[in-house]
Amino acid sequence: MKIVQRADIAALAMQLRSQGQKIVLTNGCFDILHVGHVRYLNAARELGDCLIVGLNSDASVRQLKGPTRPVNDEADRAEVLAGLAAVDYVVVFSEETAESLVAEVQPAIYAKGGDYSVDRLPEAKIVAAHGGQTILLPEVAGRSTTNMIHKMASV
Repeated sequence: MKIVQRADIAALAMQLRSQGQKIVLTNGCFDILHVGHVRYLNAARELGDCLIVGLNSDASVRQLKGPTRPVNDEADRAEVLAGLAAVDYVVVFSEETAESLVAEVQPAIYAKGGDYSVDRLPEAKIVAAHGGQTILLPEVAGRSTTNMIHKMASV
């Protein structure tokens, strides 16, 4: 199963590393999937052998995005992500940042969108501490869930 329980992610990551897999980890809300997400996830997957996506829980999305989000609940968002060829595993996490998830997975590569900077990512220090690398992937201009919500609201 591509959707992994949080309690099982560290053991899975250890097993993948023992098999010589280069693990890529990314995370986000992925509320309304759009072409920007798909391109981003495909680019992240190309960086290694296995892509694990940390998915913000409904509660953490509300903390980050406000009381009207997420539009889709975490079970639906996880299933949609798991249906993508680029995604090997999905794990839901409830913290506001992915620091503890990064510490558990210990990815070779931690991928984030180009709207971030490495010095603003607390996860980057954790990745570096175990010898991994943080890579910023380019954004797809004009493609975001927030833009889609605003567009739908104006129709």
